[in-house]
Amino acid sequence: MVIENGKAGMQAGHYTEIGQRLKAYRLGANLSPDLVAEKLGVSRAALYRIEAGHVVKIETLERLAHVLNTSVGSLLGIGVEYYAQAAGFFERMRQLEAESDKIVAHFGPFSYLLMSADYTEHLREMLIEGLPHQAQGKVQLRKDIEHCLKILEQRRGEQAQRKPNIVNIVSLSELQRFLSLGLVGRLDLPLKMRNERVARARHELKRLADLMENEPMGVQIGVVEEMLPGVSFQVFQSGRITKLAVSPFRLGELPNIRGGIAMVTDAPDAVGYYTKLADDLWQSAEKGARGAVLVRKCLKKSGPD
Repeated sequence: MVIENGKAGMQAGHYTEIGQRLKAYRLGANLSPDLVAEKLGVSRAALYRIEAGHVVKIETLERLAHVLNTSVGSLLGIGVEYYAQAAGFFERMRQLEAESDKIVAHFGPFSYLLMSADYTEHLREMLIEGLPHQAQGKVQLRKDIEHCLKILEQRRGEQAQRKPNIVNIVSLSELQRFLSLGLVGRLDLPLKMRNERVARARHELKRLADLMENEPMGVQIGVVEEMLPGVSFQVFQSGRITKLAVSPFRLGELPNIRGGIAMVTDAPDAVGYYTKLADDLWQSAEKGARGAVLVRKCLKKSGPD
């Protein structure tokens, strides 16, 4: 049976979206196209065609779901898409960002897309030093880190070219925590190293204040003084389509790309609740130069340069 909109009692969405989800789950599982094609008993070209949005049979999707350890419903975008691997979620974010006209987001401490060019190297260092000392398979864990960083850098590059409207809501308390801890992957670092990592965090916050004062085209940043949800969220708007992503993964101090389940949905209730939350927070936020004043006060209170 071939999936078609409105047929077989299924709402499959567009074939393009099915292919995008498939690619996100494949990258999340860190599986090569050759390996997935071999497990399916199809050619690599056939797999690429599916990922590119060509017609796919339901039987093939069932086999793909088994290979990728997910459900047919998730591949179809029915209900909620769940991502247990950060790489798969970051790839899905890249896809949604590439199609969005406006992105409203809250991250802790603030969006990776607004960090400095040096931040990827800092994040790599934090992720590696945060690995458990007794962790098995550290070689693979380091490969997983590089896999995630590659997707994150691709996201950053595409955003720099497209320049969609990004609205980033930042919590002052999270900025204070960011400054207090510094760019660390664990807390038991030597004092000299901790001081160096705090200096790096200060550099990132100075850059954030500069962005708020200069307000580059397509970037809006608002600082709120109240506590924000412990998870990150993004609302993607593209024409009449709105989708929500909620994630436990962190890319700031004490980053986490190993534990937690992220989700993507277009369920009206979930989208509506988070859209209202973002609207309420944005209304109470200090924006532009006024927000920059709060960030610089935070820097001043944390200590001298």
